[in-house]
Amino acid sequence: MIFTVQRGNRQIIVLVMLVNFCLLSCNTAKHSILQQYEPSKLKADVDLLHRMVLKFHPGLNDYISTDSFNLVFSQYRDAITKPMNVQEFGFQIVAPIISSIRCGHTSFNYPRWYNHMMKDSIIPTFPLYLKIWGDTMIVTSNLNKKDSILKKGTQVYSINGLNASALTQKMFPYLSTDGFTTTFNYIRLSSAFPYYHRNILGLSSQYAIEFADSNASKTVNIPLYYPTKEKLQASTKSHVDSPIVVSSISRKESGRSIQFNENEQFALMTLNTFDVGYQLKSFFNNSFEQLKEKKIRNLIIDIRVNGGGEVQNYAALCRYLVPYPFKVADTAVANLNRLGKYAQYFNFGWFYGSALKLLTSKGEDGLFHFRYIENHVYKPKKTNFFNGNVYILISGPSFSAASLFAHTLKGLPNVTLIGEETGGGDYGNNGLMIPDIRLPNTRLRVRMPLFRIVQFKPGIKNGRGVIPDVLVVPVANAVRNSRDLKLEKTIELIRNTSIY
Repeated sequence: MIFTVQRGNRQIIVLVMLVNFCLLSCNTAKHSILQQYEPSKLKADVDLLHRMVLKFHPGLNDYISTDSFNLVFSQYRDAITKPMNVQEFGFQIVAPIISSIRCGHTSFNYPRWYNHMMKDSIIPTFPLYLKIWGDTMIVTSNLNKKDSILKKGTQVYSINGLNASALTQKMFPYLSTDGFTTTFNYIRLSSAFPYYHRNILGLSSQYAIEFADSNASKTVNIPLYYPTKEKLQASTKSHVDSPIVVSSISRKESGRSIQFNENEQFALMTLNTFDVGYQLKSFFNNSFEQLKEKKIRNLIIDIRVNGGGEVQNYAALCRYLVPYPFKVADTAVANLNRLGKYAQYFNFGWFYGSALKLLTSKGEDGLFHFRYIENHVYKPKKTNFFNGNVYILISGPSFSAASLFAHTLKGLPNVTLIGEETGGGDYGNNGLMIPDIRLPNTRLRVRMPLFRIVQFKPGIKNGRGVIPDVLVVPVANAVRNSRDLKLEKTIELIRNTSIY
């Protein structure tokens, strides 16, 4: 396989002999990782995607006009001048088109067969994992374990001449996000920097790394990293989701847990999801029953890595915390109540088409309203309602239903939001039903929502996430020492509060 790589302003062609990679690509006659698709087929796929976005995307015009979106589409369609493989088509063409919509629920993924074949592939990569925010980059891990210079905690000033700001300016346009929030994208890059650097900026034969050494700035050249299979398995344990089978109990605990500190009168509830399969309603009931029994007066709810889930689950939690009847949405609307001829391109298109027809009715605005979501009123719990102090930890990955939850609680006199702006929009988002579109030629998948949700409690449509009451941002020394500043600040507030 041949990779085009850059060093400075020179183009270098590096022949990468990856036997295992090639064997995987030839493992099946039906699919090949190296397969190139002709421009005509690529353009047919992107033309179909364009039509479907214009027809079905409920929030297309929230942050971009149709004319501007069409210009973006034309720009990248015209860039299809040669055959491309799935990876090139996904990142170079599809990603920037859909990210221009500024909808975090609209994203692309490779075909399932491609992900399966890539899972154990041995491919070269940029070697450094970095925590990146604003103008700062800190090494969190180095795939080259023999490197004694760029160790965990080292501050990196630039990579091949690009500082943190320049890197994010180049990479953010390929990452979908709600409105104009950036916190989620910083976390994405921080959790998988080699992946995004490789796929967006390409590979270099070596990298010039400018870094802090004592009180001076130094530059070292490091080579492209070529992992062995053993090294790949070791590195992915801490950085990439692995298909490890876990028991149902440990899976539930990974999604939700509660810890009590009776001496200091606080409890820490960690909610990493609002999705189904975690028995959240019974968990909430048991948790608030214990809070009452133990007479705990301060509750910390950590939703910093909660990517969302079912609105019914976040609403169930709100019933223990919101002292008045509430709804989850002012409006929940779809453009159409049927998928028509496009149903064949949606995964489970028959199901989503039927749901649209059964669950919506046409309003005076010409849109199709999900009346149950708009009209259903949730009432506070009569038993085990919590009226103590509530501290909600938020961050970039607080998304979708998690950001709806944060918005619903924000402003209550006993609630304090601590951390960073949520990645999910404060005004609302696009969700409820989010099927995959399967592009027929490349089989690339594009996740696209069918409903637009506007918060029941008034918000400001400015493209921002939920803003914390107490801002706590990363600090280099805290990253080096793995300190949790947000939780530390919360405990400090609890200790200083009059109710404690």
